[in-house]
Amino acid sequence: MAYSFTYIYAPLKWISAGLISLALSASASAQPMPGGDRGPIPAGVITLSEAQVPFSVTLPGRAIAYEEVNIRPRVDGTISEIPYEAGRKVEKGDVLFRIEGDTFEVDVAAAEAEVARAEAAVTAAEATLSRYERLQGTGVTIEDVENARVTVLQNKAELSSANAKLKLARLNLERTEIRSPITGIVAVPEVSVGAVVTANQADALTTVTRLDPIYIDVEESSKRLAEVRALMEGGTLQRGEGLDLTLTLENGVQYDQKGTLESPGTRVSTTTGSFEFRIRFDNPERHILPGQFLRVEIELGTTRAVMVPQGATSRAADGTLTAFVAVDGKAEQRELTEHGSYQNAWIVTEGITPGEALIVDGLMAMRDGADIQPVSVEISENGVVTDAKDASSDES
Repeated sequence: MAYSFTYIYAPLKWISAGLISLALSASASAQPMPGGDRGPIPAGVITLSEAQVPFSVTLPGRAIAYEEVNIRPRVDGTISEIPYEAGRKVEKGDVLFRIEGDTFEVDVAAAEAEVARAEAAVTAAEATLSRYERLQGTGVTIEDVENARVTVLQNKAELSSANAKLKLARLNLERTEIRSPITGIVAVPEVSVGAVVTANQADALTTVTRLDPIYIDVEESSKRLAEVRALMEGGTLQRGEGLDLTLTLENGVQYDQKGTLESPGTRVSTTTGSFEFRIRFDNPERHILPGQFLRVEIELGTTRAVMVPQGATSRAADGTLTAFVAVDGKAEQRELTEHGSYQNAWIVTEGITPGEALIVDGLMAMRDGADIQPVSVEISENGVVTDAKDASSDES
């Protein structure tokens, strides 16, 4: 019986191993070979056309106060009053600080007395000269008359000096009231009542800033300006009647006021190689504050160019802009030359021509030279791709 058991067991073992081997072979043959041909890649395409579009550049800028004045005392003394409220608007001539004026009032009184004394001396000298001129030749010599004239001139000079001292004394008394030289927003005072200040000290008492209007300083590279000038001279860019200047705030909202070019650049920076421009914007609501970094869009004119949706392009680390074009059933990668953007599309002047089929959908699996199956699609201004049939049925 043991012999029969062994005889039956061995063939079953071989049969089982053979069946498993056959099953594995069949499973392996059923799997597709790696890297096999998967067929053309579906690619949504749109036909490009040329259009006359605004040509603009966007530049970073920094807000600069229209006027800003540091307030300093012009006489020595002790602060007796600070009548303004910090953060409020003050008008030109409003009093910001008062300095104790007792000493300056005394100086004015003394100067007025000196003027009165000098005037009396002039009156007496003129009377003496008049008398000598009448008595000349009758006991009064010519020398006496000349001396009297000299005395009159000397007394008049002393009177002029006394008047100058009186004017200075009155000016110093007026300067005990420190007034705002401009209309603007006044900052928190840097001193308090009782502080001793000196004339023309280094530390400012406060600052007055005019915020309406306000300046935006922007910079542009001399290379970019040369390119724009070449486009104008070549006829590609048609100059507009004037510059259209718009501002984008820090939160991405477009400012509702238009700008005016205040001061064009006249020299190139030796460190950055750029021009600096100053643009003025009205700022009645004080939405813009000095020191903010903003973006200014400058519309220079119009140009005929191909509009390429930004979502259909990619930019390499070196700044190269590329897109895929459908050519004879294959994807062809193109390097594009753009001059700004308009409504979520690049203004392309080189690298692609009107009438070509731009691939806008299926880009995740796209590569240069890949076999593709072009499908006509529509793309909205926001970059949403829809089937051309769906778009046409929606319109109908």
